[in-house]
Amino acid sequence: MPGPPPGLCWALLVLLAALGLGLIDLSVVAQEPFWADLQPRVALVERGGSLWLNCSTNCPRPERGGLETSLRRNGTQRGLRWLARQLVDIREPETQPVCFFRCARRTLQARGLIRTFQRPDRVELVPLPAWQPVGENFTLSCRVPGAGPRGSLTITLLRGTQELIHRSFSGEPPRARGAVLTATVLARREDHGANFSCHAELDLRPHGLGLFENSSAPRMLRTFALPPESPRLAVPRLLEVGSERPVSCALDGLFPVSEAQVYLALGDQRLSPDITLEGDALRATATATASAEQEGTRQLVCNMTLGGETRETRENVTVYSFSAPLLTVSESSVPEGKMVTVTCSAGAGALVTLDGVPAAVPGQPAQLELNATVNDDRRGFFCNATLEVDGEILSKNESTELRVLYAPALDSVGCPERITWLEGTEASLTCVAHGVPPPNVSCVRSGEAEVIEGLLRVVREHAGTYRCEATNARGSAAKNVAITVEYGPSFEELSCPSNWTWVEGSGRLFSCEVAGKPQPRVECIGSRGTSEGVLLPLAPPDPSVRAPSIPSEIAAGIYTCNATNRHGSMVKMVSVNVESPPKMNESTCPSHQTWLEGAEAAVLACAALGHPSPQVSCSREGAPWPQRLHVSRQDAGTYLCLATNPHGTEARTITVGVEYRPVVAELAASPPGGVWPGGNFTLTCRAEAWPPAQISWRAPPGALNIGLSSNNSTLSVAGALGSHGGEYECAATNAHGRHVRRITVRVAGVLPRRSVAVGRRGRCGGGRSAAGRRGRPGLLCAVHCLQEGRV
Repeated sequence: MPGPPPGLCWALLVLLAALGLGLIDLSVVAQEPFWADLQPRVALVERGGSLWLNCSTNCPRPERGGLETSLRRNGTQRGLRWLARQLVDIREPETQPVCFFRCARRTLQARGLIRTFQRPDRVELVPLPAWQPVGENFTLSCRVPGAGPRGSLTITLLRGTQELIHRSFSGEPPRARGAVLTATVLARREDHGANFSCHAELDLRPHGLGLFENSSAPRMLRTFALPPESPRLAVPRLLEVGSERPVSCALDGLFPVSEAQVYLALGDQRLSPDITLEGDALRATATATASAEQEGTRQLVCNMTLGGETRETRENVTVYSFSAPLLTVSESSVPEGKMVTVTCSAGAGALVTLDGVPAAVPGQPAQLELNATVNDDRRGFFCNATLEVDGEILSKNESTELRVLYAPALDSVGCPERITWLEGTEASLTCVAHGVPPPNVSCVRSGEAEVIEGLLRVVREHAGTYRCEATNARGSAAKNVAITVEYGPSFEELSCPSNWTWVEGSGRLFSCEVAGKPQPRVECIGSRGTSEGVLLPLAPPDPSVRAPSIPSEIAAGIYTCNATNRHGSMVKMVSVNVESPPKMNESTCPSHQTWLEGAEAAVLACAALGHPSPQVSCSREGAPWPQRLHVSRQDAGTYLCLATNPHGTEARTITVGVEYRPVVAELAASPPGGVWPGGNFTLTCRAEAWPPAQISWRAPPGALNIGLSSNNSTLSVAGALGSHGGEYECAATNAHGRHVRRITVRVAGVLPRRSVAVGRRGRCGGGRSAAGRRGRPGLLCAVHCLQEGRV
């Protein structure tokens, strides 16, 4: 037996798929000893497509068999126990073919189910309104004809990519085909220009097929907003023939304002407006020009259209004719003393007035006669015409001027006696003379013949007196004119030096004279150093002007001098040095100085203040000042020091004192040979020292009843005892040192004893003094062991 055709193979594959999906219950077949089978038992075919059905049995020798269906057949193949048939152009939504065989006097049957599907090839969005008012609802309707089964169909309505409504038709009968989805949408401003569309999906994936999609062509929505108010129309109530007047028409709240159409017309004359858009407001402006044919009352119409709707406003305009008045003068130029006639006239119906005097009745002229004088030259005449139009009084004017011929005159207005020019500018000596005909004016410098004409580049040499003369056919006039040339400030090194030295106490001020006219104001302010921000006093440029008070000191530094007048300013940097004559005082050159004898030869400590630094020289008064290596007492005395610099000399007298170490020049006993017990003796100690020395004594221990003079220079004993014998020491002390001499006193029959120090208030004995024993400060200061000696 030949193999099955390709269509049959496809049918077998469908059979296997149906078995896998559980669409065929094999258990039923297995229970029967003989059965008939139809494959595919259930099939889903695209509408208009074809399908192979395989009808088979397990009957060993079936008597006959067949396939019953109302569908068109294209071919059949047979075998002993099978039958394959191709069904074509399947269009019925649902059919049930029957496979049968006759076996052992029984009829075996198998019933199948064939359903068709149709892709959403046509997705149609019902056309939208041409214009949709904002704030009103409109309907979106989408049709998907024939697509099915409807239960597998989903439709979505979209605004751009935004989903508006989505609907699935699941649960619809299997035979249902095609679908319609409708939605009501509120129109908004932002919907203007938006695209609306419809998207359809047929999902057959659960049946082993694919997902079929399609979308409608997008449809654009145009929304609009037009307020109920009429446009605002601004027009003139009256329009003169031949004149141009602006008209405007405006309306707010338009959307989209750029889509609005404007129609402006005066009567049957259409105007060409200029359109101005601002936000949602539209303003149309045009120029209306009336012709003589339009004279009378006309309507001006403004019409605005948007979204198929119209708003309109009409205003009445009266078109009229009104000619300007005619003003004539018998002669426009007359000599003094001649009669002149002036006439003012206008068209019919107009009332004229000449220089405030009206005509008798409308339509008649007004006249004026006068005898011309100089004061009438350039006299103006004013003619006014009035006309009533539509209850409104209209007015037009005309004017003219009379010229009276007279001789020249030069006054202070047209030819001032004094003129000021600015150096560096361009100027001309212009003297305007009164006179008719206009006079010819020429000016020459006094003492010269050349006429000054045209523009001059002003220099200082142009200053001076000029003679100006005006001439015309009626006569001449002359006048002197003084010209002053002003100029900005300028510095000269000689009159305002860049470097200036001020000497303290000199009484001088800095002189900075600046060229300029008018006289510049000069101010110098410190800009660097110690002078920063300090104002430098200046000498007045005019000696007759009182100078400012002279300061006690001036700060040295760099000063910025600024000279200013109304024509500008100039700056110059000035360096100010401050110097001073010599000056000595107690701090720099003390009037009393002290030297120390024996020190290296001293120099007087004397310096001087001043700038430049003074030279100081000193000499001794009344005696030569010999050169020594060391200080001597002979150096004491009076000296004269002189300090000198370029600004003077200062003298100062110095008293020099020489100090020296103490020397005990004399230590003597009285009586000199010794003393008997019970006798009196005196020791005298004389010291040379400066400053004067302090005298102190050291006596033998145990020596009592010792008396001292007021300056300790004399030690005395009355009623000498053996304890008074011994060595006595005199010490002289000052700030520069100490000097000691000793003397031995012998009391007859008594050996000398060791000495103790004696002050001027005490008495000394051996051991502790009575004062010491009582715990008070005593006269015994120290005890020393001395060598034996005698006088």
